[in-house]
Amino acid sequence: MDDQEWFAEQLAQHRPRLRAVAYRLLGSVTEVDDALQEAWLRTTRADPALITNPAAWLTTLVGRVCIDMLRARQSRREQLSATWEPLVSEYGDPEEASLHTDAVGIALLVVLDSLEPAERLAVVLHDMFGMPFEQVAAVVGRTPAATRQLASRARRRLREHAPQPRAGLPAQRRVVDAFLAAARAGDFDALLALLAPDVVFRSENGRRARLAPALLTGARAVAARAADAGPRFARLCAPAMVNGVAGVVARDRSGRPVAVVGFTVHDDRIAAIDMILDPDRLPPG
Repeated sequence: MDDQEWFAEQLAQHRPRLRAVAYRLLGSVTEVDDALQEAWLRTTRADPALITNPAAWLTTLVGRVCIDMLRARQSRREQLSATWEPLVSEYGDPEEASLHTDAVGIALLVVLDSLEPAERLAVVLHDMFGMPFEQVAAVVGRTPAATRQLASRARRRLREHAPQPRAGLPAQRRVVDAFLAAARAGDFDALLALLAPDVVFRSENGRRARLAPALLTGARAVAARAADAGPRFARLCAPAMVNGVAGVVARDRSGRPVAVVGFTVHDDRIAAIDMILDPDRLPPG
């Protein structure tokens, strides 16, 4: 087996993990594929005889590709809106399952997108994928101590702004299905019972700013909105996985997605609803 065949075999074997790493770092399915292609090209400069841990070596390589891409993105930030894309798939889709591992909900993706590239890499590679700080430091070009500080700052922001679900997927699905049923019926009381008192509703509207409020807080405000708009909207919705959590995708008559919604469920109640209406963020089909 020659060197390139060996690298091709290793990339194929570790592809699910590498895709998951790249998605958390880049937030874009298209850029995930670009990153893995660039990583493949960079293997031509490496000597397999010097690689003792292919999984760690490939994760480091993909991390370096991603930080280059993030820094390039940052350099033209004034020309861009946020760059993340929701990840939507049907239940049981094996190709996308790896990206959903260790759920990276929409709220988490929004916060990750706001971090500096080095902060993002530090918290993703260490906290989400268990890479030692000494290895992360080599990727971001800092000392291990400085890299720990980067991760600590990022971690505080994630805890504050992106709480994670505290329910398994079947429990999430039951709560979301009950919410949709109540929304279709316009049942304010049933909606209220399914919402945490401090629930937060966020909507990324883009050019569709008039379709939904950007932010609502509190169970009564969110239930009132769902009872009012829900009967029309909920009829368009079908269950989906949205960034690792139970969600829905709404489609028009042609089958084109018009909205994606992810739900964060705590203790059988919905703690957060994140909706994407922005057509520039929605999946193509």
